[in-house]
Formats: sequence, structure tokens, C-alpha cells
Amino acid sequence: MTTNGANFASDNVSGVCPEILEAIARANAGPAMPYGEDQTTRRLEALVAEIFEHEVAVFPLATGSAANALALSAVVPRYGAVYCHREAHVNVDECGAPEFFTGGAKLVALDGPQAKIEAATVAAAVTGAGVVHHVQPAAISITQASEQGTVYAPDEVAALAAVARDHKLVLHMDGARFANALARLGCSPAEASWKAGVDVLTLGATKNGALAAEAAVFFKPELAGEFAYLRKRGGHLFSKMRFVSAQLEAYLSDGLWLRNANHANAQATPLAEGLAALPGVEITAPVEANEIFAALPRPLVEGLQAAGFVFYVWRDEGPAPQVRFVTAFDTRPQDVAALLAEAARLAGVGAAPSAQEQA
Repeated sequence: MTTNGANFASDNVSGVCPEILEAIARANAGPAMPYGEDQTTRRLEALVAEIFEHEVAVFPLATGSAANALALSAVVPRYGAVYCHREAHVNVDECGAPEFFTGGAKLVALDGPQAKIEAATVAAAVTGAGVVHHVQPAAISITQASEQGTVYAPDEVAALAAVARDHKLVLHMDGARFANALARLGCSPAEASWKAGVDVLTLGATKNGALAAEAAVFFKPELAGEFAYLRKRGGHLFSKMRFVSAQLEAYLSDGLWLRNANHANAQATPLAEGLAALPGVEITAPVEANEIFAALPRPLVEGLQAAGFVFYVWRDEGPAPQVRFVTAFDTRPQDVAALLAEAARLAGVGAAPSAQEQA
């Protein structure tokens, strides 16, 4: 059996990092004004503006689904079209929340390699402007990092932003794993977002060490004009907002978000390399953040599951199902090494090198 914590199903299985738990405890001392009128939330607004080097409107939320759907509802009319990748979280995993909160806007699903959409594809898809029979082009939504763990480079984002400007669209970035993408890119938060043309960012923290903390960040505050009302109407204005804001403040302070993301990404690299070295294993998408997609021989999949390792079978087809492994801020190198050792044993190639040896 595996050691405790060898669960690679998602970074959502991770706990809360100590710095954020301590911040919640500090926020619990004494009373504070409700509904975001507290000092912690005000400090957070200034901190986000400082980190992103830009005037911003910041709205803390507790879930990524709410952040994505409400952000889109602020910038997309009910008769609007949102262009996104076919595999995008907003299209596949939000249970219709974007359509619900926008009042019926249409998600236009596009294809693209490694779960990323390309500027030319979007430009070709933007049709119907001014035609009363068609939904009206309103926004582009991209996922950073993508649903296959790949990362948009700033020039790719800029190319999409150029299409958005040409067609008067808003560019939305679903940044549930924005920190993991940023750690990979090695650029500033500004360069990965508004400087590349992003108008509104859903900034995720939950997958990277928070308890329940996300934020909608508008780099054009005028686009957020109705957001406060939409958030309240949608049931996502928390009376004790300080506990969400305290998580985000700790997350963004002293580089914690990047330390957590760098650790998660660093654990994905040896895991991918170790799996790729086994016979019959194919890594099916570039490993650019903290997700690994691989086709594994079915006996290897079943053997790892029988040994107690937890991961998702993404596509259960044929003799080599595609599986997904996700590493997190608290993934232990010894758990990576244990999985690789068991995989090597099952594959009949002996013991795999440890994670430290591969690093």
C-alpha cells in the first residue's frame, strides 16, 4: 500500500498551507465590519494592485465556479457569445453556471492543440456581429494553465487580445492555476495578464494552498460596474468576507503563492520523467505546470490503483487508458518516488530512481 497522502487525483485533495491557516486564525481575533468593509479586504485590494502593477477592482469569492461565472456575467450580455476551448472548465465542468449567471449567453466551443485556443481559430469563429438572428460576439475565455496542464505564453495571450480588440471583445482568463503557470513562465504577474491584454482575471488560490479563496480581478475597473450587485444577487457576497480576504492576503504575501506553485510544478517533473521511462507509457501533453496526462498500459493502471495510488482515469479507452496525475503544494517527494517504484515493479523493470535522484 502507498504511504499516507499519495493521492494524485487533483490539487484539490491537498490541505491548507500553514501560513494561510495562521492568517485565518489572526483574522478571527475580534470583530470586523461585514460584507467586505473590513480592513483585511481593503489591504487585499491594495496588495493586488501592487503585485499586478495596475489599478484593479478586486472581488473575493470562495469558489472558482462563482468567480468565472460572475466575472463573465459582468461583461457578457444574455445574448452574447463566449469563445473558449472545447475542454475549458467553463464549458465542461461548471454545470452550466456561466450560462445561468449570464442569463443565457452561449459558450462557443473551439478546438486547439493541448487544450489551448489560437488567435486565428478565434478570429475565424467570430461571426454574426450586428445580425439579429445570431448571438453577438462578447468575450474570449482562456484557461491558465489549460485543462491539459499547458501554459499560454504572453505572446499567445497577446495574439488573442489583438483579436479581442479587433472585434470589441473582452478577454477573460480563468486563472484557477495561474500561480502554476506564472511559476513556469518566470515573468511578472503583470506580464502574464494585463500587459498581454487580459481584461479580467479569475485568480485562484484554493488549488494552491487556500481553504476556499478565489478572486475576480478587473484590470479595467469600469468593466466591474455591476459586479458587486451580481455577486450579491448570486448569493456570493459573504458576510464574514475577512476570512476569504485573509487567505488571499497571506497567499499573495512574501511570495507564498509562487513558492507553493514552484513546489507543485517541481514534483510533476520527476513524476512525468519517471513514467515516460517505463515501457508502453506515453506522456500525451507537454508537462508545463503541475498536471501530467499519460497513456498507461491497462495492467499498470489497475496495478497502481490496487496498490492504493489515487489518480483519475481521464479517458478509459483501449489497452492504454489516458490518466491524469496532479501534484500540489504539499506533494511529498517520497510519494512521487513510491509511485514510480511501484510502477517500475509492475512494468517489470526494477526499482525506479528516487525523486531526489531525478531532480
